Amino acid sequence: MSDSKTEKSRWVVKTYEKAKAKGPERRPTFLTSSGIERAPVDGPEASPESTYVEKLGFPGEYPFTRGVQPTMYRGRFWTMRQYAGFASAKDSNERYHSLLKAGQTGLSVAFDLPTQMGFDADNDRARGEVGKVGVSICSVRDMKVLLEGIPLGEVSTSMTINATAPILLMLYAAVGESQGVPMEALQGTVQNDILKEYIARGTYIYPPTPSLRLITNLFAFCAKKVPKWNPISISGYHIREAGSTAAQEIGFTLADGIAYVEAARTAGLEVDDFAGRLSFFFNVHNDFLEEVAKFRAARRLWARIMKERFGAKDPRSMMLRFHAQTAGSTLTAQQPMNNVVRVAIQGLAAVLGGTQSLHTNGWDEALALPSEGAAKLALRTQQIIANETGVADTIDALGGSYHLERLTDELEAKASDYIRRIDDLGGMVRAIEQGFPQQEIQSAAYEAQRALERKESVVVGVNSYQVPEPAVTGLLRVDESVEHEQRLRLADLRKTRSADACRRALDALKQAAARPGDNLIPLISDAVKAEASLGEISDAMRAVFGEHREHVFL
Repeated sequence: MSDSKTEKSRWVVKTYEKAKAKGPERRPTFLTSSGIERAPVDGPEASPESTYVEKLGFPGEYPFTRGVQPTMYRGRFWTMRQYAGFASAKDSNERYHSLLKAGQTGLSVAFDLPTQMGFDADNDRARGEVGKVGVSICSVRDMKVLLEGIPLGEVSTSMTINATAPILLMLYAAVGESQGVPMEALQGTVQNDILKEYIARGTYIYPPTPSLRLITNLFAFCAKKVPKWNPISISGYHIREAGSTAAQEIGFTLADGIAYVEAARTAGLEVDDFAGRLSFFFNVHNDFLEEVAKFRAARRLWARIMKERFGAKDPRSMMLRFHAQTAGSTLTAQQPMNNVVRVAIQGLAAVLGGTQSLHTNGWDEALALPSEGAAKLALRTQQIIANETGVADTIDALGGSYHLERLTDELEAKASDYIRRIDDLGGMVRAIEQGFPQQEIQSAAYEAQRALERKESVVVGVNSYQVPEPAVTGLLRVDESVEHEQRLRLADLRKTRSADACRRALDALKQAAARPGDNLIPLISDAVKAEASLGEISDAMRAVFGEHREHVFL
């Protein structure tokens, strides 16, 4: 080690500095999004052999830096799970069949804003939003149409849904039952991560305490009844989309995870009974090496948290398994075909970082929901990475790179510092109430925008290399008739279902919500089977829990 340090010092003085004197570098400093300085070159001192087992280890073994599975993609590729949903259940069902036919290996359902917020399509607050950014689901009848012809016993499904996650999972389970698929055979994930909604996104319904109750209720229910289902996907994706750095994405996401584990333990659950089904959801941004390092740092840090802080004994409880999605915020409406390149690079970073499943964005998503052609090209991007590049044949192929290992160490240290600061504030719920993560993200987003405006960072086609462009054609547009038709479906539901059975189920749910010790998931399931609508079920709990009102921090 001393020889390498001596030689590096010699190179800096005699070769590197002389070259800089002849011609200055492109900028005074080279920084990642997290403010980590990129040295001109890293050497063995960045990753000494003596720390190899402690920091890196081997794939499938603690601390899981190099991957959670011993064979990773040499056994099978990651799940290619393209996020899709728009307009009516019938429209989305056709898109799912198209993607499955093209080789997609798992479903990922996007819901519209009214569905996310617990409003039926005929609610005044849903007006103009039905089917616009996802599919509109108001009842078990809609869910049956959405999943028609899809064998739920064979397909793994992810549902990006939070405040209404327990309702959507019970709707999904009811359709499974109608197909003859028992709950214990269902496979998939509900996002069910409400804390990041308070931090970065805003599709919450209830205040934090009852929201955490619903989450831990679902943990307990799934552990007993739906053992193959991941009851939460703790999400850094939206934190990053709101403008966070990579280090903030790790720190705030894992702090959310800590809050959920603590809430579950307070509710009487043993760590090793549920922690093995926790999953995570991360963004994949443009800084290729920082993103690869981010995933490795997050895995190692979470493993240590679960082992040292929570006393987990089962190795599965220490594994950070994650889904990744390429960064929507990096897509540009200017020169949108450039987005094909961005998505490919980001997808490659997710694979080299060891993701368990991946969504690649469509090139046209800065302008509209992805067209069918753009969605298919995004899937082909994953298939080319998997089958034609060779990167899936070696586990953690970039591991051992001096620069990558230094980035991994520094990201872990910065994320750990955020977790410490959140602990000092009393935990993530108290930190959110005080506006700490929100203000940190706002500051990072502001600095990133200022760098863009000063051209310290370059976005091709936006602040550099601009050219006159023709209007983009062929974009997906959701017809206004979707809202009208969905309202008619709801009217028919209310006319033809058993009103008495529906009322009894909703009353029972409301009464149980008022009893803090009751698990609400079986009552939600009963209401779903009685054909209560999503909005009616949400309203039954609103009547007891109230609605959260955001405090704006400036």
